[in-house]
Amino acid sequence: MVRFGVVGTNWITESLLEAAKGVTGFELTAVYSRDSKRAEEFASKYGVTKTFTSLEQMASSEEIDAVYIATPNSYHAEQAILFLQNGKHVLCEKPLAANAMEVKTMIQVAKDHNVLLMEAMKSTLLPNFKVIQENLDKIGSIRKYFSSYCQYSSRYDKYKEGIILNAFNPKYANGSLMDLGIYCLYPLIVLFGEPNDVKATGNLLDSGVDGEGNIILKYDDKNASIMHSKITNSYLPTEIQGEKGSIIIDKIHTPEKVEIHYKDGTIESLTVEQSHPSMYYEVQEFVDIIQQGRTESTTNSYKHSYTTMQIMDKVREEIGLVFPSDHK
Repeated sequence: MVRFGVVGTNWITESLLEAAKGVTGFELTAVYSRDSKRAEEFASKYGVTKTFTSLEQMASSEEIDAVYIATPNSYHAEQAILFLQNGKHVLCEKPLAANAMEVKTMIQVAKDHNVLLMEAMKSTLLPNFKVIQENLDKIGSIRKYFSSYCQYSSRYDKYKEGIILNAFNPKYANGSLMDLGIYCLYPLIVLFGEPNDVKATGNLLDSGVDGEGNIILKYDDKNASIMHSKITNSYLPTEIQGEKGSIIIDKIHTPEKVEIHYKDGTIESLTVEQSHPSMYYEVQEFVDIIQQGRTESTTNSYKHSYTTMQIMDKVREEIGLVFPSDHK
């Protein structure tokens, strides 16, 4: 069994723990919260007795082998590095950090201590994403990737009332690109690697984060277009366009329906049944890697995470989006 601690007692952690119930080799043994009462209440829901209000004590504890970090983005690097330095494996929510420099440091610390660091990007580990990878050759030479993730945030209503919650606060390295745009970018990098050029536009809100934006990425033989937003909705699917046909993906963040639309008008369904909750697959991947004695995922790899964050840094530079973390 891989004994886990969790840092972050929020709905994301609850979703992961619910999914992890079906993961072979997963055992929750400890919970961290700054508030001891909150830690105890959260732990009791899962039959856990060990709680911490000190990250340092948790990181040095011999009662955990790994940790799942689901705190605000600006805390990811510092917290992950603490656990990595103490020989703990780290599954860290996306985005892995606030900028590429932080990601580079995290990767080096993981390598130095021979432990696993993995970005909890669920989409690229789902069964229907693997189907996409396996069937790319069917659509011939690929010329265009288009992806959209625009979802009106319930927190935006509060923002318009003058209440700035974490989702729209640059202190926490948040905003549309970091929260939603990454879901469009990461699969692109896994499928096609690093682009030659990146251009971007975006609208910055008064709080200092981006509400929405567009990214154009140039490859030798193809282009990619990405739309992301936390202040509007989009109902468009993602497309990978080839000369023989196009792969249509219903939701890039959680692919559940995948089809090929061929030039001749025929449609081939590639959809496979997803028998577990979407977050199950990232946890199972993480546990499997540890149990196999490896220290890196081949899909959510160091290269893919670092390249994605480098592109996000470039996008932020283009639109003038700056986080306090950039100046540490």
